[in-house]
Amino acid sequence: MSRLLILATLCLPTFVHAQNPLQEFRNCRLVDAEWADGDSFQVKTEADDIFTVRLYGIDCIELHVNDESDVSRLRAQSRYFGVEKSLPVAKSYGLKAREEVQRVLSKPFTVHTSFADGRGDPNFKRVYAFVFLNDGTDLAEHLVSRGLARAFGVSRGTPSGLSREDYLALLEDLELRAAKKGTGIWAETDWDSLPAERSSQRKDEAEFQELSGKGKLVEGQTININEASRDELMRLPGIRESRANALIESRNYFKPEDLHKADGIGEGTIEKILPFIRFGDPTEAE
Repeated sequence: MSRLLILATLCLPTFVHAQNPLQEFRNCRLVDAEWADGDSFQVKTEADDIFTVRLYGIDCIELHVNDESDVSRLRAQSRYFGVEKSLPVAKSYGLKAREEVQRVLSKPFTVHTSFADGRGDPNFKRVYAFVFLNDGTDLAEHLVSRGLARAFGVSRGTPSGLSREDYLALLEDLELRAAKKGTGIWAETDWDSLPAERSSQRKDEAEFQELSGKGKLVEGQTININEASRDELMRLPGIRESRANALIESRNYFKPEDLHKADGIGEGTIEKILPFIRFGDPTEAE
């Protein structure tokens, strides 16, 4: 694919991306970038085009903690793995994930993407993708198996034909096996305190939703539900990370009823967010 075609694709609206088939790019190379981590990094194609990918289906520990939002995500991840009492230890596995990606992607690899908008941060353009190592191994599966990521986040059907649900189930099974073996960050898990830590996280998320804390949209402010990043969606009342991911997964919303397609988005949630969203014109580019 030519550089112009790739750039044109990246400029298409998010709701068009969601319907696009996966495109394959072979013999890609990893681009060294200081901000890269385990699940987000830059790749260069054979045609020397560069774009940033965000892996489908997994979530690596935060490596770059620059603001309050990053701290919150790191704490949530730490609680998930049962290491909340030692955030620096948890953060060190973000670095291990990055180093592992650099190691396994030192040889040419293959990327499959439909260029669906994968922004977590509104300041950075990323596209969701599947990445396969030189030997054909799925990178997301590899990271979860090594205890360097959890099965979490936006996903879709795979290039091999697995449904979204089956792919997520596979990642969850690999995570369970890594946990049983004490692989990677699971070696640091305090199993006695893990239930309480996860319970605390759920309580914090519920309180955040109820109180519509700092950064929530106020009357008169709206976002485009088809284009907003994960962080922007989390400014909506009742929307935390899991629901934001669900909204991104099911994108192509034209009317309020379409929001029911997203997991966990019921009538009550729709009523809360409707004053703060717009659907946009599907014929307009960004």
